[in-house]
Amino acid sequence: MSIEQSPLELNLQSGIAAFASKHFAQAQKLLTPLAEAGEPEAQYRCAIMCQNGLGCVPDEARAFAWMKAAAEAGLALAQHGLGFMYMEGECTEQDGPQAVHWFEQAAAQGLAGSLTTLALMYEEGKLIPQDLERARKLYQQAGF
Repeated sequence: MSIEQSPLELNLQSGIAAFASKHFAQAQKLLTPLAEAGEPEAQYRCAIMCQNGLGCVPDEARAFAWMKAAAEAGLALAQHGLGFMYMEGECTEQDGPQAVHWFEQAAAQGLAGSLTTLALMYEEGKLIPQDLERARKLYQQAGF
């Protein structure tokens, strides 16, 4: 017994498949309308394509807007991506406290990479005050 899929669901699956197989122009064509309609998975992938000029001209402002929208919708990978943008100053101004906020959101959903990135930030104390005890606990939580 098969379940009927809507055209939007099919376009999302097709767009994700095109993205995964590096057919970025096709992925842009399929995912952009879905991103504009508020689909977080599409927004996340459109952000990556805009940030890196995959299937389109690089557009940092648009990349940031898509990543932020997907992160605010609760997509853990986008929360990590937005934290990274703030940490590195890519597509936006560098902002340690904002990076921490978004890495914490992603870590709360189980992304170990966000835990280790947070631990490193606290260990180094570059964008936020150094806190070696917090870093140790985060590394431990991440399984190190």
